[in-house]
Amino acid sequence: MSIAPSTDSSTPQFSATSHGINPIGNGTTINASCNGEIQYSEMVARAKVAIVDDEEVNILYVQRQLKEEGYRHFYSTVESTHALSLIYKCQPDVVLLDVRMPKVSGLEILELMREDQSLKRIPVIVLTACVEPNTKLQALKYGPSDFLAKPLDSSELLLRMKNLLTVKAYQDFLTAYSVELERQTAELATSRQEIINCLARAAEFRDDDTGNHVARVGRYAAIIADQLGFSKQDVELLEQAAQLHDIGKIGVEDSVLLKDGKLDPEEFERIKQHCSAGRSIIQPVSNGRAKDYQRHTAFGATLLGVSKIPIMKLAATIAQTHHEKWDGSGYPIGLAGDDIPIEGRITAVADVFDALSSKRPYKPAFPREKCFQILEEGRGKHFDPRVLDAFFARSHDIVQTQIEYAEVD
Repeated sequence: MSIAPSTDSSTPQFSATSHGINPIGNGTTINASCNGEIQYSEMVARAKVAIVDDEEVNILYVQRQLKEEGYRHFYSTVESTHALSLIYKCQPDVVLLDVRMPKVSGLEILELMREDQSLKRIPVIVLTACVEPNTKLQALKYGPSDFLAKPLDSSELLLRMKNLLTVKAYQDFLTAYSVELERQTAELATSRQEIINCLARAAEFRDDDTGNHVARVGRYAAIIADQLGFSKQDVELLEQAAQLHDIGKIGVEDSVLLKDGKLDPEEFERIKQHCSAGRSIIQPVSNGRAKDYQRHTAFGATLLGVSKIPIMKLAATIAQTHHEKWDGSGYPIGLAGDDIPIEGRITAVADVFDALSSKRPYKPAFPREKCFQILEEGRGKHFDPRVLDAFFARSHDIVQTQIEYAEVD
């Protein structure tokens, strides 16, 4: 999107990629022309002008001059005590504010406007017959947009109004665009999470009727990472990525994955391949290898390869390394110690705990104390001791997650 003032001084424009954005603000929408230009005449016709002056004749003079220029919407009061309620109610695009008024001065009104979040961005032209420097200095403390000396010069009034409306239109356009970007960003984040959930559950439904395993592992991994001092952003990223740790199960046949009982050596080798398969599914496929993958059961998922996206790069790493062991006896590569990415080491603890504490086709759910005991027995062999310490330090949160995501028969 580009936003640029027009080179034509009589017709301020803003270029936009979409129509109907609110450049005047306060609920007023100006429809852009087919090329995205916003016409000054339309801006003037829609603008709301509030006039606060204790002399009715001054209000009538200002309205007459502005009407000749095309302004149509006026809100005025001669009672300074009513000024704020009037401004709150009409939410004008410009306020013309007299300084010297009985009961409440214009400077007091301006000060209150600048302290109020809903009014502070409204442009204010201060009208004053007093030319004393001290008065101007006092006014400047509260951030007026401009000054006009009484008696008002109509040409100067129209020019100042035009300039302020142009600036406000620009600011409101940016504000509306920022709000729209935030909305779209939130939608993208939600969509990304839904895609991750679908991928994770597609794999987990192969051997888990509820798919809660992936949610628990993600949460356990996040708890451990938080205890280890990961930033909030990295904790959230890891929680989502860890849910794809077993995406490679899509490539394992049911006869092996759902077998009731111990796997024979050949079947175990097939199970071990789910780590590499998971990485392949998440990473993109080169053009040269595309035909080879056309016969692979996971080819459809490889089309989702987006390794330039941080969360998918992390998910690919976790899928590849969450079965590596601290002592180097794991698979599929046989990495050891700190050579195993920390995210893989964290997910290993989270995954094993959930496997131990959950019912599987080949085993019942183990009691919590037995699960903790088995994890402790793997310290320095299967698991990174530092990661295991973080897990146990947050055992209360781990148990709460276990309860929250418990399987429902």
